[in-house]
Amino acid sequence: MTKRILNVVTNVAHYDDPGHETGLWLSELAHAWDVFDEAGFEQTIVSPAGGLSPLEPRSLKFPNYDKTAKAWRADPAKTALLENTAGPDQIDASDYDAIYFTGGHAVMYDFPDSEGLQRISREIYENGGIVSSVCHGYCGLLNIRLSDGSLLVDGKRVTGFAWQEEVLARVDKLVPYNAEAEMKARGARYEKGMIPFKSYAIADGRLVTGQNPGSAKATAKLVVATL
Repeated sequence: MTKRILNVVTNVAHYDDPGHETGLWLSELAHAWDVFDEAGFEQTIVSPAGGLSPLEPRSLKFPNYDKTAKAWRADPAKTALLENTAGPDQIDASDYDAIYFTGGHAVMYDFPDSEGLQRISREIYENGGIVSSVCHGYCGLLNIRLSDGSLLVDGKRVTGFAWQEEVLARVDKLVPYNAEAEMKARGARYEKGMIPFKSYAIADGRLVTGQNPGSAKATAKLVVATL
């Protein structure tokens, strides 16, 4: 039976300061999409509000804008997918084997408190499926509660964009909170790779997470292997 993956993207286009644009980090979707596609999985894209998912300008510049991301933008059918994403109320969680939260600083604003995404994630996980994220996508995991009221990440090994990486990327003064600290405050056993911005992905049972943009492919491969 064909596996089905639900990819989550943002609807937010700027930081609290409107002068600083943000959005979906394109390679984090494109790299994973290719891995899932090669595995023969069917894919859908959802966002907290449905509709347009804007692109993070920094993800469209060297060295982040690689051939995979360029190929996505050059494909009208794929760009159209980001112009009209589904909303959570259009998604039946029982149709999916895994959910994959993409990143970009924008997700820090609209992922954590999306009750629709929390519902979908809880149902996929409790149906025996996989919840996964890459980079800032782990902000979408912060407030997911299981049916017994416990936090999904409590006691679990988790990685995601490190505070050290925020500082090195010079956005530590722009971001609305410290995602690494918030994850630890929820009882997660946060870990990171030895070298900033290098690929690092881990699986704790059916929870799969990757640290940064360079980890998208490894994260997706872990999802495939776990499935």
